[in-house]
Amino acid sequence: MKLIGFFNRDGGTFKTTDMAAYEKKAEQVFRDAGHEFEGLVVSGREVVAAMERAVRRDDIDGIVAGGGDGTISAAAAVAWKNGVALGVIPAGTMNLFARSLKLPLDIWQVLDVLATGEVEQVDIGSANGRPFIHQFSAGLHARMVRYRNGYTYRSRIGKMSASTRAAFGVVFNPPEFAVDFEAEGIREHRHVSAISVSNNPFGANALLYADDLRSGELGFYTARPLRPLGVARLAVDMLRGRFRENADVMVMHTREVHLHFPKLRSLANCVMDGELLPLERDVTLKLHAGELKVMIRQGTAARAAEEQAIRSAAV
Repeated sequence: MKLIGFFNRDGGTFKTTDMAAYEKKAEQVFRDAGHEFEGLVVSGREVVAAMERAVRRDDIDGIVAGGGDGTISAAAAVAWKNGVALGVIPAGTMNLFARSLKLPLDIWQVLDVLATGEVEQVDIGSANGRPFIHQFSAGLHARMVRYRNGYTYRSRIGKMSASTRAAFGVVFNPPEFAVDFEAEGIREHRHVSAISVSNNPFGANALLYADDLRSGELGFYTARPLRPLGVARLAVDMLRGRFRENADVMVMHTREVHLHFPKLRSLANCVMDGELLPLERDVTLKLHAGELKVMIRQGTAARAAEEQAIRSAAV
């Protein structure tokens, strides 16, 4: 494959990495595996434009992106829109998409896995046409991100500390808002404190990422209006990977969901793959099954198919 690697030097682990040495190592690993590979170290402000310029060429088979979840989300959007493969180097704090792809979280080890791996087609979601690889959310999560962004931090530990402080702030000041939704032929009007729509249903893990990105369904979750104690209970259930058992949570699986916010405030926000954005009054979320090409560990797809067959037989 002919690949170009984009390493966001401002992203997470890369901030404390010798990027010249990393770029050289990446080129060696991919070339030794038989690929044509060019590595580029770029700033966070330049990385998306650099990727978009590269994929305009008609001789590129894929891009390899290194950085945090924001960088990986942007790279997935570029890869999806241009029909090229995406390789993920998890250099961020959470690395949720890499976890779903079952990739190593070590930035050095993952090079060998990607270089000797295979290309698989997985699902990707969109909200009003804007792609996302993890989730769209409004309410509790958006308020927490807004609080967190109000703090100053310069490291991964600092970001985690800010997130913790923001989470406590949300516990004592949970939002409540109205939403009309339509999914799977069901139409309802609800008052909620949280909405989340994920690219494939969340697995039973504390970080809320999908165990499988090929189910062909969105996970659709709402939480009824919560008071501080209810938010605390939900947080505990999330940390235990058992939020589905929470009595305040509704869970659905669907290919498409339409949301309408009848009393939308002018400054209301949503979060898409960790990025805080203005919330639109009407949002259509869709699942695009098998439309994103990704580089994964050799044999991962076959093992996942076997596990799914075993689960289906058990049911």
